[in-house]
Parts: sequence; structure tokens; C-alpha cells
Amino acid sequence: MVSKFQLGLNYLYYFFTASTKYDLHSPSIFDFTVNTIDARKQKPAYHAIELIRSQMLKSNALIEVLPLGAKLNQAIQKIELKKLTKNTSKSSKYAELLERICAYVKPTYAIEIGSSVGISTLYQSVGIKNGFLISLEGNPKSIEIAKFNAEKIGLQNIQFIEGLFEDTLPKVIRQLSHIDYVFFDGNHSLEATLQYFEWCLPKVHDNTIFIFDDIRWSDEMNLAWQKIKNHPQITASIDLFFLGIVFFRPNQAKEHFTLRY
Repeated sequence: MVSKFQLGLNYLYYFFTASTKYDLHSPSIFDFTVNTIDARKQKPAYHAIELIRSQMLKSNALIEVLPLGAKLNQAIQKIELKKLTKNTSKSSKYAELLERICAYVKPTYAIEIGSSVGISTLYQSVGIKNGFLISLEGNPKSIEIAKFNAEKIGLQNIQFIEGLFEDTLPKVIRQLSHIDYVFFDGNHSLEATLQYFEWCLPKVHDNTIFIFDDIRWSDEMNLAWQKIKNHPQITASIDLFFLGIVFFRPNQAKEHFTLRY
């Protein structure tokens, strides 16, 4: 994991060198940026989700966390729900962006790799009006909380699947005719990230969008991001420092954009 000091330096460099929508020459990327990245507007559902986050951030309940993903060598531990929520949930700024991207993509089949306690899951679900979000999570207690939160605000378009990603993801992919959207927020290792990416590729189409979380979380994640955005099937990418977005549009000239957010 990159140190907070190094992450801070990296962010300063990103902030002062990143472009804005006015620097974009690609019509499709400009349209995406205007309607998602720059379209910040509060929605009633946001308040309900943030109320759930606020309640969890006050809870001292101990949650059992299994040694999964990039932390496989660690022992089983118990962590307060407030700490688990703080450490694993996207901020409202980025969670709202995920909701707007889902609303823009209008996916029939969307996958989230890594539910945790479900904050990002809820936001993405709100953005999916006529489709389904399949959310994968390896930790039984986390998925129990995520399910409870979804039921609390009446979201019925989420299918939670418990188990190791290497077991559940291939099964889900085989069952789908195509994939419209994937949010990769699970095992933050180079090998696993690239493997999940490769598994999903056979089911993509021209308008599919993949989003990768924590692309600067570690040197491994940054390397994974570099490899993914330069993959032959990727035609364009957007770097938002914490999130990386890739596109598969065949008529799009291959370009990589770093945008301030």
C-alpha cells in the first residue's frame, strides 16, 4: 500500500496536471464527462443512503472480517462496524458518481466485485432503473449488512452473491448474455485484478464500461491500471486519480484522459 505521504504528493501532481472537459476533443468522452463527472446534483435517494452510512459510522458492533483478497495472509479479526464502514466505503463524492454513471450507461446487467457493507452498492442500484446489479462479496457478515441496508430503503434490483470472487465471478459471467457495466472493487492485487478483467472481456460490447477502484492504492494496482488501459480492446480511458474508467467503443481513437474531479 502506498504511504499517505506519497499518496498526497501524487494527488498534488494529479490535481495541477489534470485536464477539464474543455480540453477534451472526443465528442463521446465529452458527452460522458458532462453527463456524469460534471453533473453533480443531489437526489432524494442520496439522503437515505447517507443516513444509513451515518448510523453505521456510529455503531460499535463488532463485525467478523475474514482474510480475503489482497489480505489473504492475515488472521480472522473482529472490527467495529464504524471502522469497517469508514475503511471500505466510497465517499459520497465518488459513490454519487457511480450512481450517475449507472444512470448514464442504463445497464441491463451490472456487476460489482466487492460489496463490503453496501454503500456503493446502494448508490449504483439507485442509478439502475431497468436492470439488475449483481454484487459479489466474500465476507458473510458484510454481505448480511449490505442486504439489510438494501431492504431498509426498498431497493429490489440487487442480487447479492456470497463467496470467493474466483468462484463466484466466473459463474455469474457464464450466466449472462452480455455485460454492460462492472465496478471492480475487490481483491486489490495485480494478478487478481487482471484476472477478473480478463474473465469479463468475452461478454463486453461497444457500450460496456468498466470502473476500477483504488488505482493508486498500491504500486500493484497502479501497474494493473496501466496494463488494463493499454489493453488492445480498450479504446479510451479516464483517470480520476482514485477511479479509473475504460471504454470499448470501436470507433473511438485510442486516447487516455486524466480529468480533475
